[in-house]
Amino acid sequence: MTSLPPLRAAIVPVTPLQQNCTLLWCTATMRGAFVDPGGDLPKLKAAAAQNGVTIEKIILTHGHFDHCGEAKPLAEELNVPIEGPHEDDLFLLETLAEDGMKYGIMGGKAFVPDRWLVEGDTVTVGNLTLHVYETPGHTPGHVIFHHPESKLALVGDVLFQGSVGRTDFPRSNHQDLIDSIVAKLWPLGDDTAFIPGHGPMSNFGHERKYNPFVGQGATG
Repeated sequence: MTSLPPLRAAIVPVTPLQQNCTLLWCTATMRGAFVDPGGDLPKLKAAAAQNGVTIEKIILTHGHFDHCGEAKPLAEELNVPIEGPHEDDLFLLETLAEDGMKYGIMGGKAFVPDRWLVEGDTVTVGNLTLHVYETPGHTPGHVIFHHPESKLALVGDVLFQGSVGRTDFPRSNHQDLIDSIVAKLWPLGDDTAFIPGHGPMSNFGHERKYNPFVGQGATG
């Protein structure tokens, strides 16, 4: 009989922007977290119930409304804490309701997380330990989460399959984004798979080789 992997993840696209909320759980304890629950809360709660997961926290990569617009209502309903992002995204968390309404998305609620995250922090989910890296560029307070044992990273809107995060938002910075990818993501290993904030999964090796923005042809 093969043993279960320590970590399981289910991607649940939410909001009209099809943001990848991730239901992440520890198979030993069946305790889990929602990563970037931007909306569609009934769909998220159904996914947790279907997989038999007890949610113990919400963790956030950054402050854009499609990633965390309904994090606070969900945290209040489940009576769980919110961890992340980095404090430099506070200005985004303060305007979640207004930002969501620009896209016709209601229900956003401003909040301050129970815990800001910085480089070197860890986040626990059940028996799992996720490592936190600061990855500014798309937003100034963006962070990513890495589980070394599973060779899996949750990278929000830093990197996508074949693309990178937008940097035409207030306080975005394109060079910071490229530096975050090269200095923080690539060292995690070519065989590390990642769940992006939108679109299909990929791995760092593929993107380092073929991504037109940060691949070998783009960076030399």
